[in-house]
Amino acid sequence: MLNITGHIPEGFLETDATQMQGLLTGPTLIHLQGRRKEPLFVSVLLHGNEITGLQAVQDLLRKYDGKQLPRAISIFIGNVTAASQGQRRLDGQPDYNRAWPGTEYVSCPETMMMHQIKEEMLRHNIFASIDVHNNTGINPHYACVNFIDNRFLYLATLFSRTVVYFTRPLGVQAASFADLCPSVTIECGKVGQAYSETHATDFLDAALHLAEIPVHHIPEHDLDLFHTIAIVKVPEHAKFSFGGNHCDICFDSDIDHMNFREIQQGTRLGRISGDHVLRLEAWNNEGLNIADEVFYYENNEILTRKPVMPSMLTLNEKVIRQDCLCYLMERYQVLNK
Repeated sequence: MLNITGHIPEGFLETDATQMQGLLTGPTLIHLQGRRKEPLFVSVLLHGNEITGLQAVQDLLRKYDGKQLPRAISIFIGNVTAASQGQRRLDGQPDYNRAWPGTEYVSCPETMMMHQIKEEMLRHNIFASIDVHNNTGINPHYACVNFIDNRFLYLATLFSRTVVYFTRPLGVQAASFADLCPSVTIECGKVGQAYSETHATDFLDAALHLAEIPVHHIPEHDLDLFHTIAIVKVPEHAKFSFGGNHCDICFDSDIDHMNFREIQQGTRLGRISGDHVLRLEAWNNEGLNIADEVFYYENNEILTRKPVMPSMLTLNEKVIRQDCLCYLMERYQVLNK
């Protein structure tokens, strides 16, 4: 499935995400040389509707047009088929950010391709890894790490002081590369916001200029660190809406305004139909459904059982079906090292 090239394809810098499949024909890994030989790896379009990463890479390469890059860079352009239709992934496709080594998916062409990319980057003596994403709900810009390591946290805080540490879901790109180099995921807000593109471009440029990644402890005043404790899912067969009626679950219409707010016990998320027993699921980092520990139901209202902080709450039904309703987080304390 994978195209590998050592140059920028003609027309790449002017082609938008919906047309990228016609240019590249499939997932493509681009290796470009720079003054420092160990490459920065950047993955974009792992979700086809999250286009800020592609735009940032194009802006970065235009900036260095005719000039030497500060460091070699390897760019993976992922699900161009889904991007052509403006979708996260197409029906029948695996999620490109759940298919990397460590995945729960059975072996398929996509998982084999991700193994190939990792082996390729191991041979290139990779310097650091950045995976660029967008959100569909109202979220700040933040970075994610899959290991508590000072190098990973330094790279993350170069993008944002807000950092999320998570170990589920499995098969994400950043976690897969964490045994090769410092690796982060950056979440750049909603698609179409000019600041998202600028912020991502500036971060990639800053990472290219790093001679090394410091190993010292990150001061507490430079870091707001949270830990994901559960992934909240809507039952597969449940009908749901936002602010509507006649559904199994009717969420409040402004639910995504709760993202990155520390909400208290007893906070309402919506209502359930009295005629059904369908309930939200909350899967913890050990793969157990702990919904009863975080939600309770009173007069058919969905209420939080303890203080939590949601992230990635969205009103996009397709994203919820393909991924989740949200993640639940708690503050995380890093001991001084």
